Amino acid sequence: MKVILRQDVKGTGKKGEILDVSDGFAKNFLLKKGLAEPASAVAVNSLKIQKEAEERRRREEIKAIRELAQRMDKSKVTVSIKCGENGKVFGSVTSREIADKLADLGFDVDKKKILLKDPIKTVGDYAVDVRLMEGVTAKIFVSVVPE
Repeated sequence: MKVILRQDVKGTGKKGEILDVSDGFAKNFLLKKGLAEPASAVAVNSLKIQKEAEERRRREEIKAIRELAQRMDKSKVTVSIKCGENGKVFGSVTSREIADKLADLGFDVDKKKILLKDPIKTVGDYAVDVRLMEGVTAKIFVSVVPE
């Protein structure tokens, strides 16, 4: 019997897959628990349309992220930090502070996407990578100045 899985079933398949399973397994387990539905022509066509719409939405999302990366690339962010008389910095500049400054510029970026090897603890200019998604990275410049 051909069925379309509505949910992931361990050992059987993932949601949205069309499988050929035994009649007893389909009737007594998958259909009874609502984990699958019979693979009629209407259901198969509906699944196909749904997958195409999901793929289109995903492509548009990737395109939007790439455009954001192009706009963000080579942006300059200035962060001020408290310093002592001899130029010693109190504290450090973290990815959260950089994310807040990027938000002020109109870029909504999660702090976890800002790649800092170590927190910035000295005054100066730094190149920082922002990884928006797999394979899409923007490079911004952070200028740390004394307050």
